[in-house]
Amino acid sequence: MFSTQAIEWLDQQAIEVPSWAYGNSGTRFKVFAQAGVPRDPFEKLADAAQVHALTGLAPSFALHIPWDEVDDFARLVDHAESLGLRIGTINSNTFQDDIYKLGSLAHADADVRQAAIDHHLRCIEVMHATGSTDLKIWLADGTNYPGQDDMRARQDRLAESLATIYERLADDQRLVLEYKFFEPAFYHTDVPDWGTSYIHCVELGERAVVCLDTGHHAPGTNIEFIVTQLLRLGRLGAFDFNSRFYADDDLMVGAADPFQLFRIMHEVNRGGGFEAGSDVVFMLDQCHNIEAKIPGQIRSVLNVQEMTARALLIDQDALADAQGRGDVLGANEVFMDAFYTDVRTALADRREARGLPRDPIAAYAASGYQAEIERARVGGTQAGWGA
Repeated sequence: MFSTQAIEWLDQQAIEVPSWAYGNSGTRFKVFAQAGVPRDPFEKLADAAQVHALTGLAPSFALHIPWDEVDDFARLVDHAESLGLRIGTINSNTFQDDIYKLGSLAHADADVRQAAIDHHLRCIEVMHATGSTDLKIWLADGTNYPGQDDMRARQDRLAESLATIYERLADDQRLVLEYKFFEPAFYHTDVPDWGTSYIHCVELGERAVVCLDTGHHAPGTNIEFIVTQLLRLGRLGAFDFNSRFYADDDLMVGAADPFQLFRIMHEVNRGGGFEAGSDVVFMLDQCHNIEAKIPGQIRSVLNVQEMTARALLIDQDALADAQGRGDVLGANEVFMDAFYTDVRTALADRREARGLPRDPIAAYAASGYQAEIERARVGGTQAGWGA
């Protein structure tokens, strides 16, 4: 079914999982607790190792600072490596402290901006300690009402703050700037779209790149077009994969629109994102409030793999020929034939050939791991948003 090249890319596919996905999560109204939730980053790593062991797809683990602060990061790295994982992206947080009520890196108060900068410099220290090469920044900065603040001045202050952080990165480290068109700010957000993120990255330098969160767009947005443009420009640094239906996000990847995910992965393929030497990081940002933690991550990475596999089945020569001849229906047929091909059995066969379970979800349910952690993780403070 798959070409030799497609099999190679599928076997090498790596999807980073986020530490916060294993803690308690919820909505702005309530964070819901689950039995067996990790109490520290070491237990989060143990859970993430289950996802990788069962799927072969999730070898790296993103940290969130300060939620994942530990006294000894060398010990955390050793623990990750003992589980067959590595530390990936370091994510900053300037959206929970009281001083950031009116913004962080774009705040009008220089002292608040400096506090936010200092936090990012701490994140860079963690990068040095863990071997991470990516500092990812998502900002909740923005305003709720017209006239609340000077939007142009906020952009100037943001650019200055980002430049200060960027200058402290090592030569092999990147600044990855995420965007979100709204929430928690409801009138304007300081980094609301890929164009704003791209503009700041270009101003910073070659090691500043854009993070595209698939849930951070208005309804009807052609996300694959954004993927195409950022790959063309050499500035697509990372994905945060998740789904959204209306205004919120972080649902399981592909839950809302598998066809959109397929179209995105086609453009990744078209733009060289799977090739050796590609700097695009594929990460989950799926951490909603009702699904079980570990199976939810397994389902998401499998969904990404499945839509990648379908995208790799597109007959590129036939597609290009139809496009070149202006055969609208023929080109669409080539595209849709690949999307409608059921690759689940072929992927299960490939997992089996690699010594992985055919059905990772069923294998996890049968492993007894969930019952084990529910018995062992009694007492202490469960990890979660803000903890």
